[in-house]
Amino acid sequence: MQGKQNAQLEIYNRYYKAMYNTAFRIVKHSAEAEDVMQESFLSAFTKLHTFKGDVTFGAWLKRIVINNSIYHYKKQQKKQAVDLDDVMYKVEDNDGVASDQNGYTELKAQKVMETMKSLKDNYRVSLTLHLIEGYDYEEISEIMNISYANCRTTISRAKQSLRKKLTVNA
Repeated sequence: MQGKQNAQLEIYNRYYKAMYNTAFRIVKHSAEAEDVMQESFLSAFTKLHTFKGDVTFGAWLKRIVINNSIYHYKKQQKKQAVDLDDVMYKVEDNDGVASDQNGYTELKAQKVMETMKSLKDNYRVSLTLHLIEGYDYEEISEIMNISYANCRTTISRAKQSLRKKLTVNA
């Protein structure tokens, strides 16, 4: 029993940061991302017997986290009305813009991530899965339960919307 707990703790320590970040990009709130991550680990440990080994454990765990995050996010959206701050969110320029190239690139990346938060839910989730998590169209269409063609169109429109918002806020 002790060996099993030690193994679970080792797995948790290896993956918790990446899984938290994955959940956070979808649910958008730290405490909720923490909850989703914890639930996902619990789910993974209790369903470990279903792990077939056809993908890496990390990929299997990430799929659980993404599915739980999307489910949790949709459930939260049904419970609460749209928050005015989310609708009116604007990316503010940072007066302390770093002059070196890395600082500028980091600032641009941060601005893109912040601007992504203001996209429609399906745009934000599909772009997160595609650009950040690295899933292909087929996997995303499966995760989001939409057709392949709809997935491609959604991601294309999401990129277009993101570009538009970034040029308006530039």
